Amino acid sequence: MKILSNAQARQADIYTIQHEPISSIDLMERAAGSCCRWIESKFEKDQKFKIFCGQGNNGGDGLAIARMLLQSGFSVKVFILKHGKNSSVDFLVNQERLHSLDPAIIYEISSASEIPEMDESDCVIDALFGSGLNKPISGIIATCIRRINDSGAYILSVDIPSGLFADQPSDSKAAIIQASVTITFQFPKLSFLFPSTGRYTGKWVLMDIRLHPQFLREQETKWNYFTMKDAKFLLPARPKFSHKGNFGHAMIISGSKGKMGAAVLASKACARSGCGLLTMHVPGCGQVILQTTSPEAMLLIDENENLVSSLPDYSNYTSVAIGPGIGTNALTWETLRHLLYTYRKPIVLDADALNLLAQHPDWLEYIPENSILTPHIKEFARLTKEPKDDFERFELQIQFAKKYKVIVVLKGAHTCIVDQDGNAWFNSTGNPGMAKGGSGDVLSGILVSLLAQGYPSLEAAQLGVFIHGLAGDEAAGIKTEISMLPSDLIKCLPLAFRKLKT
Repeated sequence: MKILSNAQARQADIYTIQHEPISSIDLMERAAGSCCRWIESKFEKDQKFKIFCGQGNNGGDGLAIARMLLQSGFSVKVFILKHGKNSSVDFLVNQERLHSLDPAIIYEISSASEIPEMDESDCVIDALFGSGLNKPISGIIATCIRRINDSGAYILSVDIPSGLFADQPSDSKAAIIQASVTITFQFPKLSFLFPSTGRYTGKWVLMDIRLHPQFLREQETKWNYFTMKDAKFLLPARPKFSHKGNFGHAMIISGSKGKMGAAVLASKACARSGCGLLTMHVPGCGQVILQTTSPEAMLLIDENENLVSSLPDYSNYTSVAIGPGIGTNALTWETLRHLLYTYRKPIVLDADALNLLAQHPDWLEYIPENSILTPHIKEFARLTKEPKDDFERFELQIQFAKKYKVIVVLKGAHTCIVDQDGNAWFNSTGNPGMAKGGSGDVLSGILVSLLAQGYPSLEAAQLGVFIHGLAGDEAAGIKTEISMLPSDLIKCLPLAFRKLKT
């Protein structure tokens, strides 16, 4: 799914109006109708709604929603904040329609003293400002936003929380609606996908308002949202007469004394993700552990009892991963350096391999092209620099991927995958229950397994991240986000793959 810039989104509306054809007021009606259907499916008829409208098209959406909810039998009050002399044409049309239905529910607010009281029993619908906002909100509307946020009410934002910019950083000190849920149209906004700005949206719900498909097809964008439909396209059926040799031989270099759990998680995830053969290269202290916990894996035992100190012959392996639990001992970094200098196929670099790269930045240029790096935010900052905000981090991720010709998988909510051409895909699966030590080791195992099976690096990253998150969603449904463990992700991989095959 493409993610369009704010300017492209406006053009999508205009193109749809001109080429469907449909009037702008009817397109607004379509958007409002999709919101109302969602609201009616979630709330009982005795729910009271307080709808706050600006004077632009976002306010027009709010007025149309108010009319539809009123016609459906809900209790509605509408508060129009007068913040300028002019109102949009479609706002005025919907204001008149609502006025002719019941003028008594409409209140105009010109001063802070007229802002109504709200409490936990209310559902507040925020239709003050849409995605066209280009400067921080001030004055009476800023006061209103802060009172809404402090009210304890359930807050539903239409298209985007008022005060939040769609595709640029927002000042954390500015007045921004803190929504419980955001109903947005056609595609997510870029700001929904970053921690510092996505926190304002609450849960966000995507509504298809049938913008013109030709326009959407023809738009060029480097931002994408990776969905179930995309993942299903990448997962082929297995040929009937295939054998283990058809699905590659993965090697994972992992573990050190006290950190063999990382090797166990990576090995079990790799085996569960479809590769034909798996070999683990581990220190001596890991031999009994791996033979006991991962019988599917073959072992190469390092000469060092406590850490990885040597690089085995890798000529017979289809793919290699290094990093989970290896530590940062000098002997280990020599092993990583030798791998980078001599191995020319794409590799998966995770955890301590990334920390070693941060300590030796001159090694970065030796990373094999199309390798997959899987840092979390702190690991990525060590590789680059501490950014001033999430948008700068995104730019650093793009620059890094392009400079070193690698795939950078920046882990987190909506894990972001950037390729060497600067294209980005944000993941749609996963949940906060995955924020536990060991989840990244599971991802490394999945990725190296997909590489071994012959997936191109980008597709391996896209599919691996999606499946990892989908297994996490399955685990959360069974164990809850609080109690689920990284090992539960591995147990739920079969459920994830089954969903992709249905």
